[in-house]
Amino acid sequence: MKQILQSLKNGATEVADVPCPAVKRGHLLVRTSRTLVSVGTERMLVDFGKAGWIEKARQQPDKVRMVLDKIKTDGLMPTIESVMNKLDQPLPLGYCNVGTVLEAGGGLVGYAPGDRIASNGKHAEAVSVPINLAARVPDNVSDDEAAFTVLGAIALQGIRLVQPSLGETVVVTGLGLIGLVTVQLLRAHGCRVLGLDFDPEKLALAQQFGADVVNLAAGQDPVEAAKAYSRGRGVDAVIITAATKSNEPMHQAALMCRKRGRIVLVGVTGLELSRADFFEKELTFQVSCSYGPGRYDPSYEERGNDYPVGFVRWTEQRNFEAVLDMMSDGRIDVKPLISHRFAIESAEAAYELVGGGAPSLGILLEYPAPSAKSDAEIRKPSVTLPRGNVPAPTKVATSIGFIGSGNYATGVLIPAFKDAGARLRTVASSGGVSGVHAGRKFGFESTTTDTDGVFRDPEVNSIIISTRHDSHASMVCQALRAGKHVFVEKPIALKLDELREIEAAYAEASAKGVAPIVMVGFNRRFAPQVVKMKQLMAGARGPKAFVMTANAGAIPAEHWTQDRDVGGGRIVGEGCHFIDLIRFLAGEPITAIRANAMDAASGDTVSVEMNFADGSIGTVHYFANGSKAFPKERLEVFAQGRVLQLDNFRRLTGFGWPKFSKMNLWSQNKGQKACAAAFVDAVAARSASPIPFDELIEVARATIEAADLARTKS
Repeated sequence: MKQILQSLKNGATEVADVPCPAVKRGHLLVRTSRTLVSVGTERMLVDFGKAGWIEKARQQPDKVRMVLDKIKTDGLMPTIESVMNKLDQPLPLGYCNVGTVLEAGGGLVGYAPGDRIASNGKHAEAVSVPINLAARVPDNVSDDEAAFTVLGAIALQGIRLVQPSLGETVVVTGLGLIGLVTVQLLRAHGCRVLGLDFDPEKLALAQQFGADVVNLAAGQDPVEAAKAYSRGRGVDAVIITAATKSNEPMHQAALMCRKRGRIVLVGVTGLELSRADFFEKELTFQVSCSYGPGRYDPSYEERGNDYPVGFVRWTEQRNFEAVLDMMSDGRIDVKPLISHRFAIESAEAAYELVGGGAPSLGILLEYPAPSAKSDAEIRKPSVTLPRGNVPAPTKVATSIGFIGSGNYATGVLIPAFKDAGARLRTVASSGGVSGVHAGRKFGFESTTTDTDGVFRDPEVNSIIISTRHDSHASMVCQALRAGKHVFVEKPIALKLDELREIEAAYAEASAKGVAPIVMVGFNRRFAPQVVKMKQLMAGARGPKAFVMTANAGAIPAEHWTQDRDVGGGRIVGEGCHFIDLIRFLAGEPITAIRANAMDAASGDTVSVEMNFADGSIGTVHYFANGSKAFPKERLEVFAQGRVLQLDNFRRLTGFGWPKFSKMNLWSQNKGQKACAAAFVDAVAARSASPIPFDELIEVARATIEAADLARTKS
C-alpha cells in the first residue's frame, strides 16, 4: 500500500510502498478514502526537516541538553550515532483520516466491513486505529467533510477550555483551518466573534461564517479593534490558533481581555509572557492539549479504557462525535475550506505546495476506490525490498527474521547482526513504516507486518525478538516450537509461569534432536573490559564481592516500562542486565537473593543482594534518584586484596593487580556487537549457546523474585 513518509534529516517527502499494518486488539483496520493535510502542523515538520543542524538545535534546546549529557557519559561517537539514527527514521505524516472498516480487531463488537470511520489515522491507504481515536460518520456527512473531524475536535477542545457562555465576545487569533472551524463553533455557542489574520481570503471566509474581522496586513490595531468590539469592556476570551515564533499574539491577547478574561493557546506561539499583562487583570492562561481528554494516555488510546461519561463528559472520541453531529446538522460547514485536491500518488506535489509560498487552505488527498484497487492489494502484509549493492552475508547459515524495528533495534541490534555477517532475511513491524525503513537501510530481503509468517518461513532459522517486554516469552516459545534458534532482548520473561512455559518449550524442542540456541541480549558479558575483568579474576582465589551501581535516572510512572504487565517494571526490564553481569563474573550459581526498595510502589530505587555457591556476594544498586553527572553504570570487584573498578564501560582501573593498572576506551563499548556475533557464530557453527540456557533461566528467575521482594518491602 502507499503511505506518505517524511525525513526529519532533510525534509524530503516520499510516497512509499509499505506493508499493510497488522490488526491489533481493540483497533480498527480502515481503508482510507480521504485524508486532510493539516497545513500548519505539517508545514512545521517539513520546515524542521529542511532546517540545518544549528537551526534544528535552536528549535529543540531540551534535546540539545540531553545530547550533551549523553556525550559526557557515553562519548562523542556513540552519541552522534544515536542522534543520526533518530533523525534517519522516517516520520509518517497525517492525522485526519476517513475511510471504511476492513476488519475489527479482537475485543470489538458492533463494527462491520464498510462502516465509515473518521480517525486520527495517517496519510496511508490503510490504517490501524485504536477504537477511542475513531468515530462513526453519519450518512449525510461526505468523506470530504468527515476528513475535517480531527481538526474540528482540536478547535472544539480549545473552546471547551475557554468555557464560553451565550453572548460573550471572543477573539480568534489566526484564521487557518482550525481558526475558521473555531469561528463556526463559537458562533454555534452563541458568541460574538472577532477574527484576526493577515490573509484577506481567510478574513472573507471568517466573515462568511459570521465573524467580524481585523486585517492585520492593513495595519489595523487589533487591541483597539477588540476594545471597540467589546464596547470598551475588553473581550471575554481569546483563542490563539496561529502558528508563529512571535510573542506578540500572547501580549495582544492579554491587552485585549477584560479583567479576569481567559486565554487559551491552541496553536504555537512564543511564550515569553509579561507578568504585568496577566497580574493586573488576573487573567487565566491555558494550553489546549490536542483533541481532548485521553490524548497521550496509553490506557485510553492504546488499551481502549474509556473514561466514565459521568466524570469526563467530553473525551477526544466524544469530541469527534460532537463535531460530526454538527457537520450533520449544518452548524459546521467545511466545504468552503477545501482549496486543493491531490491523488495519493501525487502527494509530493501537495507537500511542495505546503512548503512553498502559494496560498492554500484545506488540502485533501484522495485514495483509490475499491473498483480501482482491491482490498486484497491494499492488505498485502509483505513488501519485497530492492537489494541494490548490498554485500552478500558471510554467514548465510544464520538466516534471521527480525521481529521489531524500534529505536534500539535500528540503532544497535540490526547493525550488530549485519556486521556479524548474518543473512538478513526479513524484518517485521506492526505498523509497517519502521520495518520498511530498517529493511531499506540495512539490506533486508523483505519486510512484513505478518509476524506469524516470519516464524513459518522455512528460510529463516533464527528469530531475533526486539519488541515490548510482554511479548517476549510467548515469541520465544513460538520460535522454539517452530524449530528456530532465538535471540531475545532482555527480559526473556516477566513472570515465573512464563519461564516455566519457556523451559517446557525448550525441553520439547531439544527432545527432537539438537538443542536450539536460546540467547538473551545480555551484551555486557561480551564488553571488552568485562572480558578483561573475567581474565584477571581467574587468577584470584576465594570468594569475591561485587558492587554494581546503576545510576538509572527517573522514568515517568506512566511510561510503558513501568507497567508490570507490559514492561515488567524496571528491575525485571533493565535490572536483569546487572544481575546477569555479576552472575557471569562470579561464575557460580545464585544461592540466595534479597531486595529492598526505597518506594515499593514504584520499584525505581532498589538494592538487590545475592549470595553465590562459592561464598561470593554481590549487590546491585539500581537507583533512580541520582545525578546525571555521576557515571551511569559503575562496577566494583573486590577480590584477594585487589579491586577492579569499571566506569560506564569506558574506564577500567585496577588497584593492586599485578601487571594491570588500567584499560580505557575512546568510546563506550557495552559489547552489543560481540554479543550478536557470538550468537551468529554459534548458529553457523552449530555449536553450544554462548550463554548456557540454564543460566539464562536462573538469572531470569532471580530477577523476577527480586522484583517481587522489592514490591513487598519498603
